[in-house]
Amino acid sequence: MMHISAERIAQIEARRDEVQASMTRADLAPEEFVRLSKEYAEIEPVARAAHEVRRLRQELQALEYMAGGDGADADAAMREMAQEEMQLIKSQLPGAERALALQLLPRDAADARPAMLEIRAGTGGDEAALFAGDLFRMYQRYADAQGWKMEMISANAAEVGGFKEVVASITGTGVFAKLKFESGVHRVQRVPVTESGGRIHTSAATVAVLPEPEEVDVQIADSDLKIDIYRASGAGGQHVNTTDSAVRITHLPSGIVVTQQDERSQHKNKAKAMQVLRARLYEAERERTQSEQAGARKAMVGSGDRSERIRTYNFPQGRVTDHRINLTLHRLPEILEGAGLAEIIDALIAEDEAARLAQLDGIG
Repeated sequence: MMHISAERIAQIEARRDEVQASMTRADLAPEEFVRLSKEYAEIEPVARAAHEVRRLRQELQALEYMAGGDGADADAAMREMAQEEMQLIKSQLPGAERALALQLLPRDAADARPAMLEIRAGTGGDEAALFAGDLFRMYQRYADAQGWKMEMISANAAEVGGFKEVVASITGTGVFAKLKFESGVHRVQRVPVTESGGRIHTSAATVAVLPEPEEVDVQIADSDLKIDIYRASGAGGQHVNTTDSAVRITHLPSGIVVTQQDERSQHKNKAKAMQVLRARLYEAERERTQSEQAGARKAMVGSGDRSERIRTYNFPQGRVTDHRINLTLHRLPEILEGAGLAEIIDALIAEDEAARLAQLDGIG
């Protein structure tokens, strides 16, 4: 069982009290108050978890004294009562210590960010596009259940239905923290609606979840951009071929190209294209930083590599299997409706936390 020392717990609680006291100073500058408020918001839940561990340990120590006492003050009934309470405390303490250890784990700075969801049809032709549409709806339903807001950025719809490619922005509390393990290849096994012989086909779609940065997080010089304006083509309504509103932005240093033509307005298309570009540049920088930190990716569930096959949706057997944690649920319809997805996401987060805790040589 992991152990956090009493000294470490005292340090955490002392720092919380120190920050709280500093916030009440009359001569505090506004920017300093903002900085302290942010630190307090970060340390307060850690201090609360530390306090709970300290309380349980102190209670256990007092009960052990009572249970082991002798003389008139320690009659049999009191010792028995102390023994019972000791068992209760001993059952609660490991959970409290684990909760504190989780609070002390290094935070991914992007966890609180909104996210950009990109889904692309892979192998499988029309069936892959239909599956990409199924996945998009699954995330849409899940986002609704979380109270998040999902906004379409761009969509390349397939003639049979579904999408060849779809990009959306998801805003809300802790979006990236919950969705970051969804990146990878999702595979579907089912009889396509176009298949007359009833044979099961395997198709795939690629999901990418990128944290969305603030504009100040990614500095993009105008000189690094090549912007082309052209006439939109394809499905999109009567207006789509009548104006030069489509935008293609090339980021020259990285070679990243983003195109956007879904809006009537050239300005709106440019703004959405820049939003996508910032997210891709931010993610590229995150990947570079993480690859420099030994073992950072290994600690995560899977590698985050978008070419990695992470999940299979098998229709004939009504099951969904996440290959990274060997989790199989026979609740495929419920998962595709978004309601059952929470169980998979929670299991992935728990596995990642367990792996990172196991990497710690000890806290204290």
